[in-house]
Amino acid sequence: MPAPPAEPRPDPERARPVVLAHGWNTTAYQILTPGFHHWFSARGDAVAGLVPRPGLWVVGGAPIAAPARLGDAVEELERAAALAGAAVCYVGAQDRLARHCLHDPRYSAAVLGAEPWWVPETWSAILAGRASLRAQLSRARNKGITARVLAAGAPPTGLERVLAEWLAGRGLPPLGFLTTPWVLGDLRDRRLAVAEREGRPVGFLVLTPIPGREGWLVEQIVRGHAAPNGTAELLVDAAFTWMAARQAPFATLGLAPLAVPPGAAALPEPAWWLRGALAWLRAHGRRFYNFEGLRAFKAKLAPAGWDPVYALLNRPRISPLAMLRVGEAVVGGNTLAFVARMVARAARSEVRSLLG
Repeated sequence: MPAPPAEPRPDPERARPVVLAHGWNTTAYQILTPGFHHWFSARGDAVAGLVPRPGLWVVGGAPIAAPARLGDAVEELERAAALAGAAVCYVGAQDRLARHCLHDPRYSAAVLGAEPWWVPETWSAILAGRASLRAQLSRARNKGITARVLAAGAPPTGLERVLAEWLAGRGLPPLGFLTTPWVLGDLRDRRLAVAEREGRPVGFLVLTPIPGREGWLVEQIVRGHAAPNGTAELLVDAAFTWMAARQAPFATLGLAPLAVPPGAAALPEPAWWLRGALAWLRAHGRRFYNFEGLRAFKAKLAPAGWDPVYALLNRPRISPLAMLRVGEAVVGGNTLAFVARMVARAARSEVRSLLG
């Protein structure tokens, strides 16, 4: 009788060569960050980054494998999960995995939002046609801000301070999963764009490779207290100009959560309770995080297109319990306790604003 497959453990060094060879999902490289466990195919040519929860493996994006091996990797991963008594939910899945799952009655799906993408060589034309965008760049430059993409190597001092300032002003505490802000400790394959005033960093942007598309994900745009308006746009300009000079064919600023992608009418209809929860977040989520502001910022940079981003579960229906387990993986703890803390924080903020 064959031995059961080994339980997934964190092994980013073994996973990294597979990611660099086949990572197509825009979040593929992010499965190497702390917090992920790694499942490997028997051949060792496919990997998935996951957070195991009771009864559910929450996979970051999709299994990473050569295109011809994706279907086999999905089946092998789900067999291993079943032996462990778990379903599988692919969070942050994109078109390649969606084509494999959406029309299969064994799967259910929900659209998490939309992701904009660009062809970097068109960036100069976008700037030429957007006076408001050029004005933002000028606003930052007139304040003495410069931005550049650094050569590979150790980052300049001061970036941790900028990161701490940025995190202190966020509506949500730092999350894990595919959104961890602590990536400055491993820049082997990432690149940094840094915004400076008189040689002192005031902001930075993290570029993360998407090897399967020969492109880059803008994983973070971080502004410190001293960063004036236009700094984020200046960092994007530096990054896109750098990519265009290297003929990178693809760039993205990542997911805009809750954004409705074009063609949404043809996308899967979630369960009534999930549809209601997403509608509530769109209506009231600004109290916790400015989702619409994030979408609008990305939209004003004139993307070439928007692609849907999914949660795909290998069960015919998405249950509330499954979504609670997904939430645990994302927030790194009890989902309901996290929501309670956010509601309390929002209530305190509103009371302070009323008291003036």
